[in-house]
Amino acid sequence: MVVMLPSLALALLCLLQAGADVSVQPDFNAKKFAGSWHLVAVVSNCSVFLKMKNEMKSAIITISLLPEGDLAVKFLWPLMDKCQKFELLFQRSGQAGHYLGTSTEENKEFRVLNTDYSHYAILHEAQRSGQRPKTTLQLFTREQDPSPQLLQTFRELIPTVGLTEDMLAVLPASGECQEGTGGT
Repeated sequence: MVVMLPSLALALLCLLQAGADVSVQPDFNAKKFAGSWHLVAVVSNCSVFLKMKNEMKSAIITISLLPEGDLAVKFLWPLMDKCQKFELLFQRSGQAGHYLGTSTEENKEFRVLNTDYSHYAILHEAQRSGQRPKTTLQLFTREQDPSPQLLQTFRELIPTVGLTEDMLAVLPASGECQEGTGGT
């Protein structure tokens, strides 16, 4: 079981590094988008994610608005017997709802495709490096359990970003990691 921890961490990094030109939420409002979310469904062509997707559980994501419109994104993810914390910074691009990675992985970006700010957000992540670009679509919800209708809407978007349903993981709820709990 301990051997799986590095593999799960790699799968998470693929999710965070996820393309195609996709449009963003019209009139995106970062202040409304900030706050606590649950990552409840993911579809990705990342090979590490695809190997580990059946062992993954829902994560808690906290999004904070930084000066100049940048975002800090904190993931609290149940991995094996621990809560792992991942923190990333994204720089605002010229378009509201489109953000670029600030780490050494310069070709990483994400876009908020659709959100109602109160219940759900659908994000598209892409990383254009290497031989095969990585693409990821994520469903965030404010409550841990998404409605069947929301999951169906998410499933309908999968082919629009060049992915397939067999790449989908609907992540089971987990009480293992709660906001405010420690992580490593």
